[in-house]
Amino acid sequence: MTEPGRLAGKRALITGGGRGIGAAIARRLAADGAQVAVNYVADAESAEALVGELTEAGHRAAAFRADVSNPEQTHDLVGRVVAEFGGLDLLASNAGVEYFGALDSITAADFTRVFGINVAGQLFAAQAAAAVMGTGGRILLTSSVSARIAVYQHTLYAASKAAVSAMVLNLAPELAERGIAINAIAPGGTVTDMAARHAPSYTPPSLRGVAPENILKAVYALGRRAEPSEIAAIAAFLLSSDASYITGATVDASGGRM
Repeated sequence: MTEPGRLAGKRALITGGGRGIGAAIARRLAADGAQVAVNYVADAESAEALVGELTEAGHRAAAFRADVSNPEQTHDLVGRVVAEFGGLDLLASNAGVEYFGALDSITAADFTRVFGINVAGQLFAAQAAAAVMGTGGRILLTSSVSARIAVYQHTLYAASKAAVSAMVLNLAPELAERGIAINAIAPGGTVTDMAARHAPSYTPPSLRGVAPENILKAVYALGRRAEPSEIAAIAAFLLSSDASYITGATVDASGGRM
């Protein structure tokens, strides 16, 4: 068994926790002592493999399938986590969908899908979690650097992530009355399989043909994308009591994305 960490005794739910940033958050929270519920919607194999990895390392973990774009499933998910772990202290709302597309290509179905997962999915995850949390509960939603900078043909996604930042800002005083803090993390480019699939879409026509390493040096102060573990470290801080005086904030984790 690992030594107790700063999240010892805490019970955490990570939505979209089977892969990428979500899996990194699950690993970090477990390493810090939390019991972790790993939510997934389609990739059961990855979620179960992660749970097996954490369990083998001496942590308590379990996988839960639910589609967070469906509020009923989200509330049921939280109920199942509470039944399994005896309560819920921390929510890392990480489930999301990427979208690139020119204005003329955006459809009503695209809007419904992106906002249904990235906005409604996170709102109802926060609602369900807050309903069962006690004083000291902490909620972390996922925004994006795209909410504050222009990214080529990223309008729909950026709008959804800006909505997340607005939600945490406005939910903070309401949840503070119940002793619950809520914040958002805003990653920039991160080395994940989802980012790799969409990488060509990040590049505007004016930069196509430029070497990728030169583009990274031009747009990131640190000259590179983040590793998922680096985003997870910031998430773990925001979910811990070390961040006791932070609520309603969107914390930039973009490596100085310009």
